Amino acid sequence: MSSELLDDRPAVSPGDSPLNAADETAAGPPLAETVIEPIGRGISLNLGEIWQYRDLFTLMALRDLSARYRQSVAGFGWAIIKPLTSMLIFTFIFGRVAKIPSDGSPYPLFVLAGIIPWSYFSTTLGTVTTSIAGSGNLLTKVYFPRLILPLVAVSTGLVEVAVQMLVAFGMLAWYGINPGLRLLALPLLILYASATVLSVGLWLTALNVKYRDVGLATPFLIQSWMWLSPVVYSSDMVNERIRPFYGLNPMVGVIEGFRWMLTGKTQPDWMMMTVSGAVVAVLLVAGTAFFLKTELTFADVI
Repeated sequence: MSSELLDDRPAVSPGDSPLNAADETAAGPPLAETVIEPIGRGISLNLGEIWQYRDLFTLMALRDLSARYRQSVAGFGWAIIKPLTSMLIFTFIFGRVAKIPSDGSPYPLFVLAGIIPWSYFSTTLGTVTTSIAGSGNLLTKVYFPRLILPLVAVSTGLVEVAVQMLVAFGMLAWYGINPGLRLLALPLLILYASATVLSVGLWLTALNVKYRDVGLATPFLIQSWMWLSPVVYSSDMVNERIRPFYGLNPMVGVIEGFRWMLTGKTQPDWMMMTVSGAVVAVLLVAGTAFFLKTELTFADVI
């Protein structure tokens, strides 16, 4: 064998065998490693990131709607049955027996105007409160903006509001009431109601991750909250001197707004509604900051 052939062989270090060198050549370069992490670590709303996950938002919303009415005979009919049943019961007890005044409006329409926003608030608040704690398997496997979960709950609840508003329009036609230009306030009132649910829900869902007592206490909180809100009675029955303090209840402004839009018999107490709106704004800003600060630990605590 010639020396030229021997020189063409690959050099092997003394500590390596030819077999090890061949194995390293066949293995190739090291595999790439992908790390999934949030875009930022600070307290930032980052709406651009939420927009990037809009497809996930849509899928979750459709999933929640499907799960809510799956294997249900009435389906979306429950969005009509529940408020109508409450309206009939409240009309009999508070309108006929207790004879609570309704500001000159038909009591069924008066109380329905309060039931629609309250039903949305009470149902959605319970869903928002458990939205993070109930998605533990998802949170520990993949990253996405955690704010999407409460936003999905707030958005899906609006489907029932749309169905219930059709019932309200039917009752307006039955009583011959034309709301006229007041209907232009409907989008703003729906946005106001959504902000109210979110402002309270962000606090409760973040706290519920660490303290599950919050989720257990929420139904009792909602039940008590109803009687502190003008659902079956008018806010005019509240002493005028304490109405600004009564407006600290964020649902007062929402219910009074819906009632004014549908009945239009009396003008809302704008001072009380201003206080209520200011409370919603403060709770929403502070609740968002608190949620974004604590979301970094959700996967660890759950």
